[in-house]
Amino acid sequence: MDTLTVEQRHRNMCRVKSRDTKIEVKDRGEWSEPYAFLKLLADGRIYVADADLHKIESMYFPILKVIGEFMDDRRYEYCLDKVGKVAIYFNNEKLNEMDASVFRSEASNLYDAIINARGRSFVVESTEAFLKSVKRTKLKMDSDHKADIDLQIHDIQTGYEPIVGFSIKSELGHPPTLVNASEATNFIYEVEGLSDEEMETLNSIDTRTKINDRMVYLLSRGRLKFLRTNHSVFAENLMLVDSRMPELLAEALVYHYSSNEKQCSAVMKYLDETNPLGFPRQGFYSYKFKKFICAAALGLMPARPWSGVEEANGGYIIVTTDGDLLAYHIYNRDYFETYLLNNTIFERASTRRHNYCSVYKENGHMYFKLNLQIRFV
Repeated sequence: MDTLTVEQRHRNMCRVKSRDTKIEVKDRGEWSEPYAFLKLLADGRIYVADADLHKIESMYFPILKVIGEFMDDRRYEYCLDKVGKVAIYFNNEKLNEMDASVFRSEASNLYDAIINARGRSFVVESTEAFLKSVKRTKLKMDSDHKADIDLQIHDIQTGYEPIVGFSIKSELGHPPTLVNASEATNFIYEVEGLSDEEMETLNSIDTRTKINDRMVYLLSRGRLKFLRTNHSVFAENLMLVDSRMPELLAEALVYHYSSNEKQCSAVMKYLDETNPLGFPRQGFYSYKFKKFICAAALGLMPARPWSGVEEANGGYIIVTTDGDLLAYHIYNRDYFETYLLNNTIFERASTRRHNYCSVYKENGHMYFKLNLQIRFV
């Protein structure tokens, strides 16, 4: 059967809509995950990126299969066992075989829908129908999983063919967060040198630039001494990365909130220069922070005990603005860590929602909380 006939047949399937079907409304970033699924099967390989998100033409991984549990916990596998063909298996039983050109066409249509969509969230009914026709009914992994897609890849250099999980991030939508704000990501400081009257004055500041104004007022009259994180599990996870990571992040937050410097790389450069923790030479802060954000990207979550195992043990797949897919594989960890450092910022979440940036008293002592949230740019 020729390619055109196969494509026509599947397009006809996509036009069939069930009245009982729930239509998926997603934003550009969320639609980027099924886009990556389609394009990976269409291309049959994934290229590696350097630290500046440029394709390394000589480095790529052939894709042997895409693996997932998408319908009622049943396992479907999409195998590229023939040139230009995608075979769909369920529990090792072959269900169908299709031309990769069909997936290429669907990926192109979805990319056009994403970049041309109006509004923050939208539907792409043809894509949803096609995905369901190939048994890909779960369009997005649960939020408590770091890996968005599992691939079996072929390592050209070693011949090894591991099954690895990748997290998918997209440049097509709003920049995603790397570390999500919550009360678990609050850092607690003891306040020294502030009177009760000054505490009341600080807490009454409710300007448009409230956070900055409160920090300026506090640091002009008192001092902050880091005590601990708000959540013991987060502290344990951080210490698993590095025993002094809680202190390092606490210093980073004070500088970020007091200076309005957002770029993670600039904050680490400042800490490297001022050395508040007394490390023996420059470079410690940037190095240690890169280990933290890499851990956050691949497995660490603030409020969930972390063993050090990286769920996204393959790395990251980036959907670029032109629709290309580029990978940061754990084999190229240095590139990946540098990319993360240069492409993330500290961000300020809602003070009321996350209960920080106010002075409070307990047992005669004053305390103050700062919140950690890190986002891609």
